[in-house]
Parts: sequence; structure tokens; C-alpha cells
Amino acid sequence: MRLSGGMGDIVHCHCPTCRKTHATAFSSVASVPLDALHIAVGKTLLKFFESSPGKKRYFCGECGSHIYAKRVDQEHYIFRLGTLDDDPKLKSARHIWVGQKAPWYDIKADSELPQFEAWPENKASK
Repeated sequence: MRLSGGMGDIVHCHCPTCRKTHATAFSSVASVPLDALHIAVGKTLLKFFESSPGKKRYFCGECGSHIYAKRVDQEHYIFRLGTLDDDPKLKSARHIWVGQKAPWYDIKADSELPQFEAWPENKASK
């Protein structure tokens, strides 16, 4: 997969559909123009489901990774940033649907949590 062209802002979506589809607290996405996403290998492996009327979510039929979503009326893809190998050289712009966020996730406290470069050696910190 190759992106040729700019991405929009990085957005973290907390809606229930994104949380459940990605099995996480939120989904990190950016808009990508329709003509900027090029899938050279594995295009036939893409599958989709319609998560809400007019919105299809595309994923790899082998590994299950979600790649992008597309609404009928949009001129861009909603690209899943977790699929990138490279740094898009963009910073997070906003959290959306926070009124529906997971009750166990605290956005403000998140930046204050301990951070580790790899799995922590101290098993008590799991």
C-alpha cells in the first residue's frame, strides 16, 4: 500500500462502533484523498462490512486488520493509522465522540501514566 498525497488531521474517534471494531479505547484515523491511496498487492484480499447506512469498513480478509472506511458521500477515505509502518509526520489534532468514550479511559490522565520503551521488566506493573 502506498499513499501519494497529504493526509488530513490525525483524529482519535471514541464512538462505540470504532471502539468495538478495533477492540480498543479509540481509533486513530486521518482522511486521505480517494486518488492518494494505492493498493498494489493484496487488493483482492480486502473485504468490507457496512457498519452504518452508507459507511463501509474495509479490512484484510486474511489478518483482519482494518485499513480504511468510506462513506458514500465523502471524497476521501477514513484511513486507519495503525496500519502505517512509517511516521506520517503529523500530530494528533483532536478527540471526537468523547461523550461516548469508554468509561474506563481517562484522556487527561493518559499523558501522566508511566511509559516504557518495551515490555516493563517489573511484572507487578502489568
